[in-house]
Amino acid sequence: MQSAMIPTFRLLALLLLAALPMAAATLSSSLIWLTLVYLFVLMAFLIVDLVITPAPSQIEAERLNDSRLSIGAENLITILLSNRSPRRVRFVLRDEFPYQFHYDQRFIEGELNPYDIVEARYHVRPLQRGDYHFGDINIRYWSQLKFFLRQARYPAQASVKVYPNVLDVRRYDLLARQGLLFELGLRQSRIFGMGTEFERLRDYTTDDEFRRINWKATARRGKPIAAEYQTERSQYVISVIDTGRLMRPPIGDLAKLDYVMNTALLLSYVAMLKGDHIGLLTFADQVGTYLRPRTGKSQFYLMLETLYNVHFQGVEADYSQALGYLGLKQKRRSLIVVFTDLVTLDAARPLIASLSRLARRHLPLCVTISDPNITRLAGQPIDTTDSMYQRAVAEMLLDERQIVLDTLNRSGVLTVDVPADKLTLSVINTYLELKSKGKL
Repeated sequence: MQSAMIPTFRLLALLLLAALPMAAATLSSSLIWLTLVYLFVLMAFLIVDLVITPAPSQIEAERLNDSRLSIGAENLITILLSNRSPRRVRFVLRDEFPYQFHYDQRFIEGELNPYDIVEARYHVRPLQRGDYHFGDINIRYWSQLKFFLRQARYPAQASVKVYPNVLDVRRYDLLARQGLLFELGLRQSRIFGMGTEFERLRDYTTDDEFRRINWKATARRGKPIAAEYQTERSQYVISVIDTGRLMRPPIGDLAKLDYVMNTALLLSYVAMLKGDHIGLLTFADQVGTYLRPRTGKSQFYLMLETLYNVHFQGVEADYSQALGYLGLKQKRRSLIVVFTDLVTLDAARPLIASLSRLARRHLPLCVTISDPNITRLAGQPIDTTDSMYQRAVAEMLLDERQIVLDTLNRSGVLTVDVPADKLTLSVINTYLELKSKGKL
């Protein structure tokens, strides 16, 4: 631990007051003794202040945070401060978090009561995945008589990793346990009467289909009994992520690829809780990583670690190779969610052809993020020549994008094209709807 003492304005002002009798001592030598007495008294007060002020060793500081921070999310960082002295301490705290992080508070002020513990909290928002390092914790507090400031530096260096957004996963898990998923904007996927997996028996109503009558139960109870079914479990959901150059441009603070990873992660978690097999494939000009679909949390955590290590590649994506590889590896019918981007119809032809082939056996879903800048330019008023050209180009890009989406739909491929802030909800709701309707 390193510490230092900084004089306050009060102490400096009192020292400057001694200059007055010292200057007057040139006229009267008796004033020298008055100056000496004044300085002696001031020094005595300073020593008393030093004695009664808690030493840095009597204050302890510890940082608490998740070992996995989430990209693009507000991650809570907590500093625990404990005071082992009988004196109250007014402090200002500054933590040395990675400079790449956005933050909501640089300095935190507070008070530490005698023999008490307080929590100083702030949030950081990482914008890139990777390894980062926290530094030490710096605390500055006033002395009891406010003659000086004590400044202490507490060792707290630690490494931290920034992953795709695991906070959304925890929030989903919490709300799912409480039955409050509607707060996330998610629809209920468990629709009785659909699917083929038995759920329960209940009294028959006139709204039920005739084929839902359970004749054995009806005979036992002496009245019509209907069987209810829920959607099947142990289906297959595979996230296919394009890591090529089209996924690098940012939307707001985050790159498209990071939005996609956050969505794929939460989609996989939801599917895992539904009992489905979850898998992953990343690709650019070549296949990067392939995780064969499996069930269970171990598969989810494996996917999380895999996504943590996925990086951009400044090359064109080879859809034919990646989706052809997946078609050979995955024979059982699956929901294949392809996260990519679209530019022109000519560039999208390999994607259309590959997804059309997959649609013969699987249920492909092509997910893209609409560009808010192009949408804004397409709707801007025309008041200059530049704005006219900008709007014309933006409208042309939107029209060509819609042609690609319509072509995919006609080929039996489902599509989701939404802004980045609606991506996760739209994809998960689409999955829940498909599952509830028994289309997987």
